Amino acid sequence: MTRRSAKPAAGRRAPARRARRTRTGLDIQIALRERVKELTCLYGIAQAAADPGLAMDQVIEDIVRLIPPAWQYPEIAVARITIDGRTCATGRIQPAWKHQWAEVVSGGRRRGSVEVAYSRERPESDEGPFLKEERSLIDAIARQLALLIERRQAQEERERLRGQLRHADRLATIGQLAAGVAHELNQPLGSILGFAQLARKNPGLAAEVAGDLDKIAEAAVRAREIIKQLMTFARQTPPAVRPVELNQVVADGLAFLDSRARDSGVQVVRQLSPDPLTVTADPAQLNQVLVNLTVNALQAMPSGGTLTVETWPQPNEVVLSIADTGTGVAPEIRDQIFLPFFTTKDVNEGTGLGLAVVHGIVTAHGGTIALESEPGRGARFTVRLPRAGGAPARPPEEGAR
Repeated sequence: MTRRSAKPAAGRRAPARRARRTRTGLDIQIALRERVKELTCLYGIAQAAADPGLAMDQVIEDIVRLIPPAWQYPEIAVARITIDGRTCATGRIQPAWKHQWAEVVSGGRRRGSVEVAYSRERPESDEGPFLKEERSLIDAIARQLALLIERRQAQEERERLRGQLRHADRLATIGQLAAGVAHELNQPLGSILGFAQLARKNPGLAAEVAGDLDKIAEAAVRAREIIKQLMTFARQTPPAVRPVELNQVVADGLAFLDSRARDSGVQVVRQLSPDPLTVTADPAQLNQVLVNLTVNALQAMPSGGTLTVETWPQPNEVVLSIADTGTGVAPEIRDQIFLPFFTTKDVNEGTGLGLAVVHGIVTAHGGTIALESEPGRGARFTVRLPRAGGAPARPPEEGAR
């Protein structure tokens, strides 16, 4: 009897064991399906990030669409990625929804976040309605985005450096060409000017011939000035450096330009610092910077306007600002204005060397030059030069720059 009763007992336990084995197999299938979804998501992210032809915004848009299918309830999952203030999402996430998120940290700085939310209530799991594996996945996505940001920044830096190298190589080539042309033209131009001036002294010249000789002399002088600019651009003329008072250079230079400004209907406003602004520089080259920038400003105001010339001190540097109320500089050409031979003027009005020479002189003196402009609302060139001896400046008064 005991053995007979034992058999049914064993028979009653067998279905329970089979049920446990069935549930375990189902759990394995579910876990395997979730892992496949996670790996598919990460593989898709790697593919999107590896395409250098895609813009960053497009890559993020592709990535955010890969996220919901990797979660346990994809039909109600909404994903959102925010990078540097720009947001891309598969839908609108409501504050009341249960959500999971991870920070995107690149270079030790928080750049944004990745979020996943469910639009409806789901049964509680490891992390709210989310699985612990989904926490690992969202952290991995955030790390991939951080790596993507770093790679794109490195790529942009490489492109910037390549551009600088190309620019430097182009300037070196143009400088060598300019120096050669200048040397070759100097002698014949001197002869043309000398013979024109000698012929002009002939007392028996007709008035018409005398006028033509004057035009020849003027053209030769203008050509010589262009060659001087070429020599300065190519740095073939050694600078005569000494302590210079910037305000005095500005005052002397504007004195020669006042009549031209009046003839153009331009009012010149001087706002020079009361403090001495001493720099170690070549006064002739500083004068050329002032004249070139001022003449450019006058040409930008064919119908008149206001030219404002300012100087002021800053700690360890002095600042010269020349602003006009003219036509301004179009955004698409701002990166080209300091390139040699680039000009928007007519053939007889400019050579495209003026701003290139200014840039060369300023950088050779250890300074910087910057442009602020709005089309139709004028332009401002700001030149910053080191103070002689690095003497600290007196703090500007209230309201001053």
